[in-house]
Amino acid sequence: MKTTTILTLLGGLSSTTANTIPTSKGGKHQKPIHPSPPHHSPISSIPPIGLGLWNSKDKDATHAILSAFTHNYTHLDGAAAYSNEEYVGLALTNKTSPPRHTYWLTSKLWNTMHKPENVPVGFNKTLSELNTTYLDLYLMHWPVAFLPDKGGRSVIDQDTSITDTWKAMETLASAYKASSGAYGARHIGVSNFSPRQLDQIMKMCTICPYAHEFETHPYLQQQEFVNWHHEHDIKVIAYSPLANINPTYKDVMPELKPILEDPFWEAVAKKKNCTVAQAVLGWGVARDTIVIPKSVHEKRIAENIGSMEVSFTEGELEEINKEDKKVRFNNPSKDWGVDLFEGLDAGSNRFLMADGEL
Repeated sequence: MKTTTILTLLGGLSSTTANTIPTSKGGKHQKPIHPSPPHHSPISSIPPIGLGLWNSKDKDATHAILSAFTHNYTHLDGAAAYSNEEYVGLALTNKTSPPRHTYWLTSKLWNTMHKPENVPVGFNKTLSELNTTYLDLYLMHWPVAFLPDKGGRSVIDQDTSITDTWKAMETLASAYKASSGAYGARHIGVSNFSPRQLDQIMKMCTICPYAHEFETHPYLQQQEFVNWHHEHDIKVIAYSPLANINPTYKDVMPELKPILEDPFWEAVAKKKNCTVAQAVLGWGVARDTIVIPKSVHEKRIAENIGSMEVSFTEGELEEINKEDKKVRFNNPSKDWGVDLFEGLDAGSNRFLMADGEL
């Protein structure tokens, strides 16, 4: 199989790496498919679908999680930046919720906590709000360090590197192992990294990233980047797996039809005898990404997990590959004044620093 180095995606900025990316091919609302009844057993690896908690406010987050548990969800994806972890914790300690060891819990370190001495502070605050003593996965939310809040402005901390932060995160994973799972981070990973930034971590890490969470969906497939992660045993967590239905993205390419109204995907759903959302999410699972759709509505929460029953042939996956629009909906590069997703589809390089590092 033909291969390219991970940094080849950056247009030849570097060729000195052993990491490789293999090149490869990769009715409007039908009746929802319903999954099998719930079962509660210990979680050994990250489940292929989870409940995303971005934009779930306060008690809505609590109710969404309780609903998700009743519909056989065993994976929750949150973050300190979502400002709802206290309400997530209320759900986790609700008397109707399953035992902690039976579901996967992910959170993320925010940009203001990147200094090595602040990493455990941010981590422990998250544990306290979630009412738990460990996380299954702790991610560096963005490859950007901020100084403490400056009146609501994001000020870049030029003195703290992503490798400094990663070393501090490794101590959380070591603590989990040393305590036999009583405290710490079972796994650690990254989010929203470019190939260059991921390469920096891979070259220095003692503990490799377990997962990388980034935006990917039918309109932004990034198949070569996804393939590279699979080759290196790094899980890909797909946020915004339903593309542009997130209201946060309403001003990004407003002329682009919402994916749930896309004629191509309506036809796929009709063929699969499922809803459009289930078809799109089922595609995400079929390509070996972990999808984390957000919803606070019980009907949609139940509908989304039904996507686990949808399957695709290799030929169908190849046809879907042709529908890639290379549209990125979440890119705060301009607001923060830094490059993000450099070398990837719809990434930025306007603010590239002299040494290429953040």
